[in-house]
Amino acid sequence: MIAAPVLWSSAGVVTRHIQRAEPVEQVFWRSLFAFLFVGIVLVVRGQNPMRSVRAAGWPGLVSGLMWAIMFTAFLFALSLTTTANTLVVMSVSPLLTAVFAMLFLKDPVPLRTWLAAGAAGVGIAWMFGSSLEKHFLGMAVAFVIPVAAAINVVVLRASAAKLDLVPAVMLGGALSCLIALPFALPLDATPRDVALLAFLGVFQLGLPCMFLVLASRALLAPEIALLGLLEVVLGPLWAWLGAGEEPARATLLGGAVVLAALAGNELAALRRRLSPV
Repeated sequence: MIAAPVLWSSAGVVTRHIQRAEPVEQVFWRSLFAFLFVGIVLVVRGQNPMRSVRAAGWPGLVSGLMWAIMFTAFLFALSLTTTANTLVVMSVSPLLTAVFAMLFLKDPVPLRTWLAAGAAGVGIAWMFGSSLEKHFLGMAVAFVIPVAAAINVVVLRASAAKLDLVPAVMLGGALSCLIALPFALPLDATPRDVALLAFLGVFQLGLPCMFLVLASRALLAPEIALLGLLEVVLGPLWAWLGAGEEPARATLLGGAVVLAALAGNELAALRRRLSPV
């Protein structure tokens, strides 16, 4: 699961090197390549992509829709508010996921997970607190992202033992691509842009989202959402190393709080698994 947010966090540094493609067009190309990549993986695995989508049933349809919302809503949120606002709103995802898991999966949520989720939210607010602005419409759109993420993780957990929901990632890419296309025309990306967006489609969307589906078979829903916050911490780090965007002191300190919360939760879980019954 850790590999998923590490790969997700590459978006910022890669898009800094895009020349002409506007954000909506970036969503189109990225989603298109994610759709193609997952479809190819299914074929290599000996599966018929369309039959696999149908076999996933309504959980696959719901998961695919949630993927599509997450793939596209982030862009629209950024067009209406700041990156800081968007990321801080997204940091409520672990808490929402814990609540949804408790209500719909009857999963017990340990106190350590509640504390870690709260601490991580404080850390993210600290990271971006100096640049927060009141853009209520953009923040409302951004709130759709953690809601969709929480619903998706709960659906994945509920169906993990019975259904293969990897095809839902392909469906999400297709839906996101279709949603973005009318807004992206006329397409203006350079060959370099398309190559970079192909990289993102494969390694920043397709592959890590497949990893998350696989992780949902072993991890509890709140743990998945908590580990997903690594994306928020690592994104500014890659932008610093790969694009020269030096993070503010608050970003480093807030990121340290988030990492400490995640590490503390995972170490406590590991200690409990290893302790004699």
